[in-house]
Amino acid sequence: MAETIFLFGYMGAGKSVIGKSLSKSINYDFYDLDNFIELKEKKKISQIFNDFNEVYFRKIENKYLKTLSQRKEKKIISLGGGTPCFETNIDVITNTPNSKTIYLKASVSSLIKRLRDGKNNRPIISHIKSDNDLKDFITKHLFERSFYYEKADFKINTDNLEVNEITNLIKSVLA
Repeated sequence: MAETIFLFGYMGAGKSVIGKSLSKSINYDFYDLDNFIELKEKKKISQIFNDFNEVYFRKIENKYLKTLSQRKEKKIISLGGGTPCFETNIDVITNTPNSKTIYLKASVSSLIKRLRDGKNNRPIISHIKSDNDLKDFITKHLFERSFYYEKADFKINTDNLEVNEITNLIKSVLA
């Protein structure tokens, strides 16, 4: 099995929940890149966006992605939804030795259901008021990001699946 497993996908696709479940199941360390950034910067992502801007955030995201990907341990790294699309992140990810990438793919309707109530905790969508606007935003983003997401070694559709089912699917493709 790969030493490093990267989880791709749009916000709300389940990267953090699945990453934690998978790490327990295969006894790998788990890192949520956004949480790692918050720990190192001693600020919430939303605060970093407010205090600086997205460009600044993407620069430090790249720095911390490099830091985590170079750790010599068996690990799962849950990426932010935009991580593969900015800076040199896709190169960092694809050039990490002995690694595999998994795209957790969810439909727009699933993403709306998952994101609707937690919008205020996600700076990139906190301003969106209606489900229709959220649908348009997600659809546009998925179109823009799919080029990067589709580079993943494996794609797993998470719609209508429980966490343990997705975890088992990942284990089977990695075996």
